[in-house]
Amino acid sequence: MSAVKAGEEMTAGGEANETAVRYWDYLRDYRRHREELLAVVDSVLSSGRLILGKRVESLENKFSLYCGARFGVGVNSGTDALFLSLKALGIGEGDEVVTVANTAVPTVAAIRSTGATPVFVDVEPDTFLMDVRLLPQVLTSRTRCVLPVHLCGQPVDLAPLQEFAELEGVEILEDCAQAAGATYRGRRVGSFGSIGAFSFYPTKILGGYGDGGMAVTSCETLYRKLKRLRFYGMEGAYCSEEEGYNSRLDELQAALLDFRLGLLEEEVGRRRAIAAMYSEHLSGVGDLVLPAEGKEREHRFYLYTIRTSFRGELMAFLAEKGVETRVNYPTPIHLMPGYRFLGYREGSLPVTERLAGEILSLPMYHDLSDHEVWRVIEEIRCFFARDLPSITRPA
Repeated sequence: MSAVKAGEEMTAGGEANETAVRYWDYLRDYRRHREELLAVVDSVLSSGRLILGKRVESLENKFSLYCGARFGVGVNSGTDALFLSLKALGIGEGDEVVTVANTAVPTVAAIRSTGATPVFVDVEPDTFLMDVRLLPQVLTSRTRCVLPVHLCGQPVDLAPLQEFAELEGVEILEDCAQAAGATYRGRRVGSFGSIGAFSFYPTKILGGYGDGGMAVTSCETLYRKLKRLRFYGMEGAYCSEEEGYNSRLDELQAALLDFRLGLLEEEVGRRRAIAAMYSEHLSGVGDLVLPAEGKEREHRFYLYTIRTSFRGELMAFLAEKGVETRVNYPTPIHLMPGYRFLGYREGSLPVTERLAGEILSLPMYHDLSDHEVWRVIEEIRCFFARDLPSITRPA
């Protein structure tokens, strides 16, 4: 009997039956690396040290070096990586932080947690990333920081952003949650701003088996402040040097992430191969607009997000065919009820709002099989079937 391909299951009668193509799933990866992962867990649990030990220190050193920064500070989430970074930069009441509205709520929640006010700027229509050219329009005397989000796995246009920040005397804090390892002009994100903030949430490009985050910086003063802030403001035992918080990356997650860091480039290579398959066979299909890779930017494809005016119909069609898709951030933050107090109205960010009605993210993770990718491609082409030439799936 021939082997059952990924994305198929056996029926009671013995024939193969196609199952859902999952939007994201870690279980195949876990089964493949199970023995290695359990050995990592056992080594930590047998060590006698569970909090702020050698595993955290090792990951901080390796990951900051990987990013091109001198220092890393492990914390308990990507949200805290942003929040503590803003605190380390001295951001607080009365300050304004410029960011985008087509991001996860934590980006803005972190700003609000400091007491500062988020100010939104529109995005580029092709990359969905902060339109740096618009920054002068939102600059005020209270602007202290620009917080670019490297959305979907691709860097913001960082050279003009750095020029703007230097000219205006504002800080740059990079939200790198979706773009670990992505490069701009050959240099990795997280090394351009004063601080780079990363999330290790399980779905991320470098994801753990729980929550976690890290802030990286090349400034020793900021590094020492971040270390104090994550541990009640302490440098020694039982004595707080300043008001701080409890936000520690634990030894277990650090050790698991250290293991996963060694697999990262291979896994990103697979993501890019999947993206290339999508792009080759969905180009020119219907009214689809495919992801654009900006000049001198490397896209790591945390998400493969298409645009179509038939999003609702396509999403429902794919769901019926067993293909899971997602709309990442269907409501821009400036239009959410929870942030109505900021005073934005519909039409304030026209590009952001238009994109929110058109974007659809396809299945994208390194363990997708070619068979599953082809299923996604074929079902989308079937939806837009009129006047499309047929394609032949490779054997």
